[in-house]
Amino acid sequence: MSEPVQSSSRSPSGLRVTRAVLGLWTGGVLLFLYLPVLVLVVYSFNASRLNVVWEGFTFGWYREVWSNGPLWQAARNSLVVALVTTLVSVVLGTVGGWLLHRYRFRGGGAIETLAAIPMVMPEILMGISLLILFAAAGMELGFTTVIIGHVTFCFPFVLVAVRARLQGLDPALEEAALDLGATPIQAFWRVIVPNLQPAIVAGGLMAFTLSWDELIVTFFTTSAASATLPIRVFGMAKVGLNPMLNALSALFVTVTVAFVLFSAYLKRLARG
Repeated sequence: MSEPVQSSSRSPSGLRVTRAVLGLWTGGVLLFLYLPVLVLVVYSFNASRLNVVWEGFTFGWYREVWSNGPLWQAARNSLVVALVTTLVSVVLGTVGGWLLHRYRFRGGGAIETLAAIPMVMPEILMGISLLILFAAAGMELGFTTVIIGHVTFCFPFVLVAVRARLQGLDPALEEAALDLGATPIQAFWRVIVPNLQPAIVAGGLMAFTLSWDELIVTFFTTSAASATLPIRVFGMAKVGLNPMLNALSALFVTVTVAFVLFSAYLKRLARG
């Protein structure tokens, strides 16, 4: 007589326990990651100069940030560097992604791998390597060296986003444009680029965010005149716990989160 076959499915109570455990684990990880940021934002409104004990609510530190000339100059430097880096990264990432997708040639896989290495390379190694390179080439540190350093690790993110979009693009679109008399450049500019727009914008936003936040590579490639906002904040933090840093960091976090969320939204559109 054959034995009854046991069901491999879990009981409803077991599934509820599993979900509860996973939910608690996820909540604990998120709390560990974001609680320090939340505390920083809350204490940016603390009236205490010691910034240890809560003494009352104030917008005073935000007013000090608003009236601090050197900080705004550093913010303008960061904006210039981030905008130029984004522009160059978008051009290199879009053209590079298209060429790697469109043409098959020996060494293409190796080139794609080499282009992606800066995404995983430790930033301190990249910063030191770039500093040695600029010194050997006799280049004076400034905006140019900072932008070169930022483009090195930013454009691969654009390339990856464009490559992912190209995988789902119908090749018949380009073929139809060529059959109708368009040149390869016209087909690329008028047919391919509009279809790549969500991926290009998402990659550009990611490049802008990474450049805007970058500290370590900038530290090795900048000069006093081209110091960016992260460099200025780092210098202030070494002197002491100025409560104005909380307000500045809260603004920094807000801008960064906004760009990351918008970039994630555009990536979902690109995959769709």
